[in-house]
Amino acid sequence: MGEVLSQSEIDNLLSALSSGELDVDDIQGKEEKQVKNYDFKRPAKFSKEHLRTLEIIYEHYGRLLSTNLPVYLRKNVQVSVTSSETVTFSEFTNALSNPVILGIVNFQPLSGNIIVELASNLGFAIIDRMLGGQGVPLERPREFSEIEMTILEKIMVICMQLMREPWKNVVDISPVMDRIETNAQFAQVISPSDMIAIVTLNVKIGDAEGLMNICLPYFTLETVMDKLNTKYWFSTMKDEHDENYQEYLEVMLRKVDVPVKAVLGKSAISVDDFVHLQVGDVIRLDSKVDSDLNVYVGNIRKFTALPGASKDAYAVQVTTVIREEE
Repeated sequence: MGEVLSQSEIDNLLSALSSGELDVDDIQGKEEKQVKNYDFKRPAKFSKEHLRTLEIIYEHYGRLLSTNLPVYLRKNVQVSVTSSETVTFSEFTNALSNPVILGIVNFQPLSGNIIVELASNLGFAIIDRMLGGQGVPLERPREFSEIEMTILEKIMVICMQLMREPWKNVVDISPVMDRIETNAQFAQVISPSDMIAIVTLNVKIGDAEGLMNICLPYFTLETVMDKLNTKYWFSTMKDEHDENYQEYLEVMLRKVDVPVKAVLGKSAISVDDFVHLQVGDVIRLDSKVDSDLNVYVGNIRKFTALPGASKDAYAVQVTTVIREEE
């Protein structure tokens, strides 16, 4: 914070300006211009706006991972974006541990590849979970076997396919997994001096926690860099309240299967009678033969119907429809 002037100093300054003893141009000329050094070895190809848009994309991607991975791992999965930064590709590869899980993804239709790095402890936790374990990582990391790599490749392909939807507002991509490497020396997809953006995700699978890094080279994203800004992002988002979207929801809801059951009646018997039930015994229900049955959709009473048959199957004939207000 600059130095605060007292009231007497302000009065003296104003009187000097009014009398001509002090010129405003002289004061402005004394101000030094701040010069910022530019490193030509590390050109700033990704702006803060670009990194922020990438964070928005992968926040959406993290929510998809949290929803879809539990289906395969049968374990609670939590994913969140922790940071985004710009580095050279050599700095990224030099920071990798050994062994490492590197998925080389062809980012079609964009030229070039991206790299998805998964922490080795998460890899072993996934393998343990897929093989029926508790999802506990190894205490000492080791090389992955061929069987373990096959299991990991299946999960990595699933993670890769989930990138389509988050990138939809920027470009329609069709990512293809080229290969998975465990040695960073075989993952030289671009020049070591090229700039990349790294989005870091924190992944928690049960009690196992680790990082997933998404390496996005400038060379791959160069053709869509103008679209990586929040202004373009929000201007291209579709209004989810239009008629087409409502019709789409209605069509999808009509395809949902719901259980329907017709209740013939109810009865209460003692435990002793229940234990001694035999074939041919009769249980008396609380409904009459000619009375309507209650038909439930899920757990909601929706219709009344009469029992009958259709060809060789039991059936009911709907007599009344029960509205919500009833």
